[in-house]
Amino acid sequence: MTFPKSLQKGDKIAIVATARKASKEDLKPAIDLLKKWGLQPVIGSSIGLEDHQFAGSDEQRAKDLQQQLNDPEIKAIWCAKGGYGTVRILDLLDFSAFKKNPKWIIGYSDVTALHSHINNFSIASLHAQMCLGVETKSEASRETLKKILFGEELNYQFSPSKLNKKGIAEGELVGGNLSVLYSLCGSNSAINTNGKILFLEDLDEYLYHVDRMMQNLKRNGMLEHLAGLVIGGMNDMNDNTIPFGKTTEEVIAETVTEYDFPIAFNFPAGHLEDNQALIFGRDIKLKVTDRGSQLNYLKD
Repeated sequence: MTFPKSLQKGDKIAIVATARKASKEDLKPAIDLLKKWGLQPVIGSSIGLEDHQFAGSDEQRAKDLQQQLNDPEIKAIWCAKGGYGTVRILDLLDFSAFKKNPKWIIGYSDVTALHSHINNFSIASLHAQMCLGVETKSEASRETLKKILFGEELNYQFSPSKLNKKGIAEGELVGGNLSVLYSLCGSNSAINTNGKILFLEDLDEYLYHVDRMMQNLKRNGMLEHLAGLVIGGMNDMNDNTIPFGKTTEEVIAETVTEYDFPIAFNFPAGHLEDNQALIFGRDIKLKVTDRGSQLNYLKD
């Protein structure tokens, strides 16, 4: 696995919109935060563009991201906003320069499409809060992002769940948004989960949709050979008039009940106020006990 270089004060970080539209005014808190950290924000050409809900056409969004991928002066790329649309530009991009000069790709939710795609290049990426709304998130959301960008080590402790499965596992951390991972199955952007620790989060799905997606991952062989499973925020889920009969967490636990790997719920990442940053592609140690869970990065 290749890891992008840590940032130094004065480095340039590009802000691009790979999916939904965003204005420069919307991004002012994120721009101010980067300046506070001693970084130079570079506003991509997709910011301020509109094509219905998208930040310009697929071609315009891809052109902006391509420029930032290719520019050696840009040391990281921070996605402005999620929603939907990143998957539409993946096949318009040339990652040749990026493979030779990797840089942090930062975002979550819809940006899972990018995380998953570049994981197949054996390049690490950063699952973290997008620009939009960063000022409304917890201090830990911002600090974990900053620490990873500047090369500081992080370890995490989080609360227990009655649905946890105790144990210890080591493996490469992969994953992201369940709906997006589900949509990538069968494509060249789908991740290989064998021997890895899978992180999942999601928002605003029907419970039976969650069950369908988990069954799909299972039938695609993406769960059987996991080293471990970490579940983040599963927020604002919906039910039908006739109840599905299980919570989101129970649906997930039931899907993997036959497997022996450890499972940890309640990780503070996803569509939460406390959306802490994670390095996808980094080897981690997951420890799940009755008292809670720990996620520690292993030495490179």
